[in-house]
Amino acid sequence: MATTEYWFNFCWLVAYFLVLVGMSGYGFHRLLMVWLYLKHRKDIPSPAGQWEDLPMVTIQLPMFNEKFVVEGLLRKVTAIDYPKDKLEIQILDDSTDDTYDLCQQQVEYYRAQGFDIVCLHRTDRTGFKAGALEAADEVAKGEFLLILDADFRPEPDILKVTIPYFTDPGVALVQTRWGHINRNHNMLTRLQSIFLDGHFALEQTCRNRSGRFFTFNGTAGVWRKSAIYEAGGWEHDTITEDMDLSYRAQMKGWRFIYLNDYVTPAELPEDMDGFKAQQHRWTKGCIQVCQKMLWDIWRSKAPFKAKMEATTHLTCNYSYLALILLCFLVMPVCTGIVAPTGAWAWDQWQMILLTFTLFFFATISVCLFYISAEAIVRPRRWWMVFPLLIPLLALGVGMAVNNAKAVLEAVCGQKSEFVRTPKFGESQQGALSIEKRAKGYKAIKSILVPVLELIFACFFGAVEAINFMNGNYLTFILMTPFLGFFYTSFSSLARIIDGALQKRRSPQNA
Repeated sequence: MATTEYWFNFCWLVAYFLVLVGMSGYGFHRLLMVWLYLKHRKDIPSPAGQWEDLPMVTIQLPMFNEKFVVEGLLRKVTAIDYPKDKLEIQILDDSTDDTYDLCQQQVEYYRAQGFDIVCLHRTDRTGFKAGALEAADEVAKGEFLLILDADFRPEPDILKVTIPYFTDPGVALVQTRWGHINRNHNMLTRLQSIFLDGHFALEQTCRNRSGRFFTFNGTAGVWRKSAIYEAGGWEHDTITEDMDLSYRAQMKGWRFIYLNDYVTPAELPEDMDGFKAQQHRWTKGCIQVCQKMLWDIWRSKAPFKAKMEATTHLTCNYSYLALILLCFLVMPVCTGIVAPTGAWAWDQWQMILLTFTLFFFATISVCLFYISAEAIVRPRRWWMVFPLLIPLLALGVGMAVNNAKAVLEAVCGQKSEFVRTPKFGESQQGALSIEKRAKGYKAIKSILVPVLELIFACFFGAVEAINFMNGNYLTFILMTPFLGFFYTSFSSLARIIDGALQKRRSPQNA
């Protein structure tokens, strides 16, 4: 008769391998993306023709309290090479600070130069960015809409490159690839740039070129206004309105074009607070769209491969819950506390072989994915990604608490505000940047997530210390979650402490 220990070990290992198999499935998908890119790397899209008479284009600039970047954005936008009589600029301002006054000054300045520019100010942020875009579309003069977030810096030829694709009446969207103005600002921005390069250079490219669905990234893309209306318009029951609209438009039969070789530069969050806020919004919004759209996608007439890719895309963030679970399940397995016993016992090499196979697809495949992405984005310096692979994996694990919280909020239907990502403009060095941070953005108020991350870090640090003292050096894998959780926790807690100290030193409290 099986003992209690036997069944405990059995259930623990079954849970461990099931979670690892699930994580491996998403890892295998990363390898599939690499293969699809290689297969379709030469299938570069080209315009169906050229316009005899250029169409009217409206440039939409949604912003909320973005006073640090308004002037730089408008300098770039007004430098776009397109006839003034065919161009309208809409500043969609929901600001509650002095950004609105600055926008008005800029509007007067550029109107005097002959630009058709207007500031549409809302005092009610209903729908947040989606609500602002919805209201602006009703009065937009353009047949096509170029949407740019406040931290983006478009090149002068962006419309000359993108608009010709719309000579094909079936094209609804042309999306450009994001670049990174401040890639080398600090370690966090370097790691973020690698994460985003994987998404833009590999995922978006192979999805588009292989006939699968891909999604608008909220900015740096041009929409056909009639396609937005036909798809149902901007809806704001999720906080990723771009992803929501993308799936609805493609299920209506509209086609998207992705330009991997054309880059629109943008600013990355420079501190952990901004990065966490951005990741929380993207993760929660993706799960919201999954709950809203997945069944409709499977009922649509889309190709099977498009449905499968959409399923993988929309469900991948559930893996953060699995990652949290795996962090605990792996510890007793690696330390030998839990091991197969009895009739189903394996020898050590069988256990190592099975674990390594699953570990390869769950982890090594992710490294190969990002190496491939850097080889595309930076072909002459792709090898520089190798020293960053361990920090990259550590940061991915370290974000598990923050993003798992976002998943649970979406599953439970908890509503939340659209939290903007901090943007500081072109002056990103020295005292000016510090002053901007102090005046324009505050550290996160909630201490729950960084405290949980610190507890996770202490747990894995203690486990690893015990293993090393016992001579069990093969469990070095547990250093990755320790480093990741410690980094994300310490970065946030340091900002909270610094914010508290600044508040105490302020003249009002003197």
